[in-house]
Amino acid sequence: MRPTQILQSGPHVPVGRYGVWKGWWGSIGGQKQSGIITYGIAPNRLNPLAGVAHNAVFNLWRRFASQFWYVAPPMVAGWYVMYWADER
Repeated sequence: MRPTQILQSGPHVPVGRYGVWKGWWGSIGGQKQSGIITYGIAPNRLNPLAGVAHNAVFNLWRRFASQFWYVAPPMVAGWYVMYWADER
């Protein structure tokens, strides 16, 4: 925070630890910085749930269609065997 006008006007009022106002972050008055790396966020990371509902429907259908022929024939065969055993 900046010292108020009252603190700046009085010569006998200490400001901060050593009695000197150093300035706010980034303007402390030291040597110029070099090699500072700043990071940002990619636009596709701003909304991580974009299209989730739409993609879920098509992904569900793709998974179902890819597994159908592994699951359905054994189930039909099992149903037919149970039906045959009940009739016999």
